Amino acid sequence: MNSVIVAENLDVGYVKKTVVENVNINGIRGQLICLLGPNGSGKSTILKTLTGLLAPVNGTVFINGNDILHSNKDEMAKKLAVVLTEQLSLGFLTVFEIAAMGRYPHTNHFGKLSAADIKVVDESLTAVGAQKLKSRFFSELSDGEKQKVMIARALVQQPMLIVLDEPTSHLDVKHKVEVLKILQQLCSEKGITVVLSLHDIDLAIKACQTVLLIRHGKIVAQGTPEEVIKDGTIQMLYDIKGAHYNELMGSLEFNNMQEPELFVTGGNGTGAGVYRALSRAGYGMYCGMLHSNDVDSYIGKTLNCDIIGENAFSVISDRSYEEAEEKIKLVDYVIDTNFPLGNNNQRNLELLKNAAENGKKVYSLCKKQDIYSRYGEYSDKIQYCTSVCELIQKISDDKTRRSVNDD
Repeated sequence: MNSVIVAENLDVGYVKKTVVENVNINGIRGQLICLLGPNGSGKSTILKTLTGLLAPVNGTVFINGNDILHSNKDEMAKKLAVVLTEQLSLGFLTVFEIAAMGRYPHTNHFGKLSAADIKVVDESLTAVGAQKLKSRFFSELSDGEKQKVMIARALVQQPMLIVLDEPTSHLDVKHKVEVLKILQQLCSEKGITVVLSLHDIDLAIKACQTVLLIRHGKIVAQGTPEEVIKDGTIQMLYDIKGAHYNELMGSLEFNNMQEPELFVTGGNGTGAGVYRALSRAGYGMYCGMLHSNDVDSYIGKTLNCDIIGENAFSVISDRSYEEAEEKIKLVDYVIDTNFPLGNNNQRNLELLKNAAENGKKVYSLCKKQDIYSRYGEYSDKIQYCTSVCELIQKISDDKTRRSVNDD
């Protein structure tokens, strides 16, 4: 195994005060490694120690087999490039001039660029998609463009290792994705090892090969995202209250703590957006009948909804149907999310028809022209809604009318 960076029994901190203890990293060629943890957990302190900006409290860092604290700085600059969060005051330098600064380990004492050096700068700007920016002043760029240029400057060093501290901070989604795609390509196409810290949980677990989870001065888990991100891991790591992270879906959902007053069907993803919208509007809900492998089941559970479930790939059982019927008796409103019909979920449509026949208000989000083909003789009992927004308004209006009549 070709190890580029190795940290052995590393304690990091300031003077003799340890911030994070027992950090062990073995970063191989072309690997993308991410540090995840809350603010103040020590991510930046680890990165500064890995790059030699801070001396270890204990332990050693090796880059390409050499102890970083006892290596020639100029030679180390040919192996290691660092991109920190602090924005430098670069005045009216052009993008090319800033990128060219990264060439200093390879130039003479006067910093004169040769034709070969200029070629490396141009190739590095091209690699990060910033070639068209080369003549512009750095101060004129957007945050996303500036980050690309800083990565290009690191790449100009022709390192085997790049370390970045929060490279996607303050970037919009487009530039977050672009920056991480650039780093992935540097790993896969150039064999560069990348170690970085991130705040974006979803991006981190989908873009990085290895993650280290940091909490209360310790590495609480380390490995591939699939190995370390389990149910409850993210809540524990960030001490999240009132929301739940679904590791399979890669989504954070706010807990619905309201008592159910609606019954909402679903299936094949038709329910997820409806559940979220109703939850935001302050409605608790029963969700069913949902197969355990359906995306709506995962989202509903993450939202803390009351789910009437069924085994994956199974025809809806009498047990599930009877449970759903009992739940419908407890609510005034039943909602059809326009789920597609198949052999295994036909009883959901049967449930909706029975609810309408028994006097429940049934709202449907299917297309108006499809109401009759879906409900047949029950069509006149179904209230059609063009959108979830209209659905919420109709329920709100009906509740207001009922309240006035009760008074």
